[in-house]
Amino acid sequence: MVRLALMASAVVLAFLAAAPVTEVAAKRWIVGDNKFWNPNINYTIWAKDKHFYLDDWLYFVYERNQYNVIEVNETNYISCNADNPIANWSRGSGRDVVHLNVTRHYYLISGSGGGCYGGMKLDVLVEKPPPPPTAAPIKSMARRAFSDFGIAHQFVIPVAVFTVIGTMWDAVLRFC
Repeated sequence: MVRLALMASAVVLAFLAAAPVTEVAAKRWIVGDNKFWNPNINYTIWAKDKHFYLDDWLYFVYERNQYNVIEVNETNYISCNADNPIANWSRGSGRDVVHLNVTRHYYLISGSGGGCYGGMKLDVLVEKPPPPPTAAPIKSMARRAFSDFGIAHQFVIPVAVFTVIGTMWDAVLRFC
């Protein structure tokens, strides 16, 4: 019975190793990196080379008694007006997260302590994640199948899978 369980787990492991896996993981962005959410930092430059995707998170670290994280519309973002916020993301700890769960612009400012006037404002455009890479055309796969590198991927994995299945089938027949 133990041998059968061992064989079954070997088959599952072989299939998992052979199956293509696409990993899509949300990213947690620490706003300002090691400078965090503080005045006199240009967050436009910080965000310039980054891509923010659906279900990413913005993590704000700041002095809780001096600043906060407020979401406003574009007009209030430009004028640093926190009077009519869309959302108040501050929870009182100075360690707040904004879940980017809608593809749109997020306009975030610090509405207290004059932080926005000191540069504590962030405009983030959230996009859909890029599609996974497409498979190579069949024509190039045929050429690669006979190269040294291609033989390993084209034949070794299927042979290993069939060997494990055959061994398992042999074990099943022995117990019957």
